[in-house]
Amino acid sequence: MHLDHLAAMAVFARVVEVGSFSGAAESLGLSKSAVSKHVGRLEERLAVRLLNRTTRRLSLTEAGTAFYEPCRQLVADADAAEAAVSHLASAPRGTLRINVPMSFGQRHVAPALPDFMARYPELSVDLQLNDRTVDLVEEGYDMAVRIGELPDSSLLARRLAPLNRVVAAAPGYLDRAGRPAHPRELREHTCLLYSYLSSGREWRFRGPDGEVRVPVGGPLEANNGDALLAAAREGAGLVMLPTFLAGDDVRAGTLEAVLTDWTRKPGGAISAVFPPGRKLSPKVRVFVDFLAERFGPNPAWDRDLP
Repeated sequence: MHLDHLAAMAVFARVVEVGSFSGAAESLGLSKSAVSKHVGRLEERLAVRLLNRTTRRLSLTEAGTAFYEPCRQLVADADAAEAAVSHLASAPRGTLRINVPMSFGQRHVAPALPDFMARYPELSVDLQLNDRTVDLVEEGYDMAVRIGELPDSSLLARRLAPLNRVVAAAPGYLDRAGRPAHPRELREHTCLLYSYLSSGREWRFRGPDGEVRVPVGGPLEANNGDALLAAAREGAGLVMLPTFLAGDDVRAGTLEAVLTDWTRKPGGAISAVFPPGRKLSPKVRVFVDFLAERFGPNPAWDRDLP
């Protein structure tokens, strides 16, 4: 295979990754016309069209979809080989830009950063907290932490810790409204809803009766778990939250866990994600290793829960 063909494959992969010729040109340090020529010559060599081009967007043809994965893997393998060598010769340095969900970041990532920065004094951290799903490439992040099931995407991921959830309410609310013995009874309760829950107004459980899906409702919906937690403490209703958020309240007795014989349908994990097709830099590698070591398979927030 000619070296020009390998270069064209790498350019094609980057065009698909960023979604535009101009974006690929900027990230590769080439002109837009050079990127277009690489892709055009690749299509001529293969005698197929790889991309549908319109004035507004690019989309893969059937042939392009089939060809993209081997191209992406080729670039990833080359980047991994380069990273493996450069990692031996370079210490982590520079600025690490990370995106983390608000509550998890405030409670667990931010308190860990002083230890991390003391371990790697040539690194600085730009920590951005929000609960929306950011585009790592478009917004310039080195990595992000994601909570729950990861949607199908081209992002690479590493599991940091298990994700467990608890259904709980203030004891005063449960004294008034009763303690549900089965998930179906949640229909008769006031439930506090998380806007970004992938299942919407439906809570899912797995237990003695198999999988149960229960539609829930209530007067309060919020896009932040700490807001729901504060309302639950005041007796506003039942809430389903990750144990990394509600565990302290359950242990302290300000919230009482219910339906403990049931476990929610497996909700994925707490994961680090980073873009594909780029070498995993030393600064990202050491931070992911640090978080996995700190949280681990039995994180502190899950201990001593009912």
